Amino acid sequence: MKYVSGPYFEPDFDPLLDRFGTPGVVVDNETREDCTLVKVDSVNRDGVLLEMVQLLTDLDLVISKSYISSDGGWLMDVFHVTDQIGRKLTDPSLPEFIQRALVPSFHRAGRPSPKFTTCLGNVVGPGGPDVSDCAALEFTVHDRPGLLSSITSVLADNGCHVASGQAWTHNGRAAGVLYVTASASGGAAAAPPMNPGRWARIERLVNAVVDARENVTGERRWVRASEPVQGRVHTERRLHQLMHDDRDYESGPAPTPVDDELFSMGEKAATARTARRAETRVSIDGWEERGYAVVKMTSRDRPRLLFDTVCALTDMHYVVFHATVGSQGPLAIQEYYIRHKDGRTVDSNAERQKVARCLVAAVERRATHGMRVEVRAADRSGLLSDFTRVLREHGLSLLRVELKRHKDEAVGIFYLVTDTGGEVRSEAVRAVQTRVAEMDISLNIVKEAPGWPPVRKTSVPAPPVGGPQAQERPRPSLGTLLWSHLGKLSNNFSSIRS
Repeated sequence: MKYVSGPYFEPDFDPLLDRFGTPGVVVDNETREDCTLVKVDSVNRDGVLLEMVQLLTDLDLVISKSYISSDGGWLMDVFHVTDQIGRKLTDPSLPEFIQRALVPSFHRAGRPSPKFTTCLGNVVGPGGPDVSDCAALEFTVHDRPGLLSSITSVLADNGCHVASGQAWTHNGRAAGVLYVTASASGGAAAAPPMNPGRWARIERLVNAVVDARENVTGERRWVRASEPVQGRVHTERRLHQLMHDDRDYESGPAPTPVDDELFSMGEKAATARTARRAETRVSIDGWEERGYAVVKMTSRDRPRLLFDTVCALTDMHYVVFHATVGSQGPLAIQEYYIRHKDGRTVDSNAERQKVARCLVAAVERRATHGMRVEVRAADRSGLLSDFTRVLREHGLSLLRVELKRHKDEAVGIFYLVTDTGGEVRSEAVRAVQTRVAEMDISLNIVKEAPGWPPVRKTSVPAPPVGGPQAQERPRPSLGTLLWSHLGKLSNNFSSIRS
């Protein structure tokens, strides 16, 4: 299929790339009144886009719009970002932190690694959550009521403490990464490290529990306990890998194609039209002249959406050469120009269906369903096992779990439904609150953040019009030429007006 619209390509752009200097990051608070622009130019290497998006996501920033261009060996991205309640970024230490975190060449000998405290109080970098002293228990299994309770019960009975971790469910499958330590008797304080043989025994016991509760012969499952190591894979990144490898995208109906008119209408009209159409949709076309597959996506706008999408493309070994991401009211609109690492586009209809399914799965794994509750308690051995047992006894199941610790306090976010997948009634929550209060566990219902989605203007300002003396201007610098190229790319994505 011939693709008739697309980004602008500067004919002399590629030959300039050999003449650029050190890559860098610019945090611009002057250009836009409603958001901060984070501009990154870097040598294009494998995985660099995911690193950028992951860092901005870990900083608890909301990416309201982004433009990505990486043709010719040089990557140039612009991200429109705010904090979680729609404010511009004003911390003076943030630009240097992003610079040092994203650009390896910026690290200087003798200087400590950077760290930053986000608007939500999370610490990124040294001083943040450290799981290097923990073993990692990873699993992908058939989802069912009481699954996490069964697993954590085995861990508690064998002297293991769950320090932090996450678990997701999607399409009847469950995946989790739990960071586990050997607990000293009477608390959560770490005991001397367990030997490798004991971790192997824990893996066998968890496998046995999972196997005993499986009702389908030949049901696929995977459990692995690994020793403490430095430099673990990012937890949410790892969950995407686990669920992708588990093929959670295979079940369910084929994805619905996008409404192409949404990519050309104004924001007000699109908002009215999409108020009841928040399902995730994907269309994939070919652009033969440039050798790209063009992926269009629409879905409900939410935090971490760009991260989840880029993870899916990375797991399928596709490279993003150009992209534009924006929103129209509550709807997020994404458009990607991609090729496989081996140079192929999405050639066959079967491959298009697989890519579309994988993208929908990546978005839906983190979609907010169920009642969200926050649990806090003094960290101790067996805490997670006790709490999940109470949920099971009251007929409640988990859709998603996020666990972390702050000093001596354990904090968990749980998304709850009934064992039959229905909505949780307030009477059931009150009964659970009363029961866990006896265990010195605090449980509170968390409503959607009042500032989400942040109130913002997302229109792209028109470029200045050159006057009659434009030819007499001084020759622009190489950096200016690059940003001019990216500006042309952004302005020629006329299909998105958010």
